[in-house]
Amino acid sequence: MRTMKVLIDGLAFAEGPRWRDGKLFFSDMHAHQVLAVDMAGRREVICEAPGRPSGLGWLPDGRMLVVSMTDRKLMRLDRDGLKMAADLSGLAPFDCNDMVVDARGRAYVGNFGFDLHGNAQPRSTTLVMVAPDGVARIVAEEMMFPNGMVITPDGKTLIAGETFAARLTAFDIGADGSLTNRRVWAELGSSPPDGICLDAENAIWVACPTKSEVIRVKQGGEVAERIKVETDAFACMLGGPDGRTLFVATAPNSNPEQCRATRGGRIETTQVEVPRAGLP
Repeated sequence: MRTMKVLIDGLAFAEGPRWRDGKLFFSDMHAHQVLAVDMAGRREVICEAPGRPSGLGWLPDGRMLVVSMTDRKLMRLDRDGLKMAADLSGLAPFDCNDMVVDARGRAYVGNFGFDLHGNAQPRSTTLVMVAPDGVARIVAEEMMFPNGMVITPDGKTLIAGETFAARLTAFDIGADGSLTNRRVWAELGSSPPDGICLDAENAIWVACPTKSEVIRVKQGGEVAERIKVETDAFACMLGGPDGRTLFVATAPNSNPEQCRATRGGRIETTQVEVPRAGLP
């Protein structure tokens, strides 16, 4: 049994954790902020994001990209603040969500596809790719809430969690960023995926909110490990000095009003044997 330790608490709802430059960057989605925290728990506000931030990534020149959910935009953090990198409202039918950015600066952005918190019926949606010049296009359709995503170390494969299909789906990445050769990487049964991260043995850690756990999944669906958390696990990231710290974003639920009122969100950590790999 692994022991989970609380790195920081008092968050509204943490999402999109990313390890970079000795810190964990993440979105406090329902507090409309992007923050960073070091291994000692010292936090700092990176920027305010009124449109509700989610997925994070970086361009090759080091500028941060931030998904702005409710206005369905991809934002870029310049020296003078957040600027619009791309308007996705014509390509994403509902709120945007998580994202992975490849080594060339191409951002792959998922979206809900329907009003989850308004209790609408789930329906399929799109996965959008934004090139570094801001040109956006749909690269996959009929996705059941594309959520967490990873890119393998060779840059040739993107794997996305489809929350409402309870599976991980893989694509080949073309020279122009196109996604082809769609296939099921792993069926997850009763464990719908949220945020995910990849390790050096090509296994994927998956945050499973409905099960209050993170699981380590091998290609084909074998679950190699389960780690329970006290509330619900919504995202995970490998990082730390040796890449073996598993950061888990947890919260009692994802309801915006309740999250802002209770501030029950946390970043929790545990140590694992296999270090991170690939992106994010």
